[in-house]
Amino acid sequence: MCRSIKTLRPPAIPEEATEKEMRAAALQYVRKVSGFRAPAAHNQEVFDQAVAEIAEATHRLLDGLEVRGAAARV
Repeated sequence: MCRSIKTLRPPAIPEEATEKEMRAAALQYVRKVSGFRAPAAHNQEVFDQAVAEIAEATHRLLDGLEVRGAAARV
């Protein structure tokens, strides 16, 4: 769907994803789903809230994933 969103878990990246990387991925997702690169002023709050919620969900997902065999491949 969003080709510019990269995989944020090892071994795709060598170390843990940063908050900045997670927010960038969330922003790309919201832009794609909403169809807006930059929302109008009357949509800014809901746009920003969606980015924050998706970034938080991404953080929880990455924290909860167990990647078996990752240490052997690094």
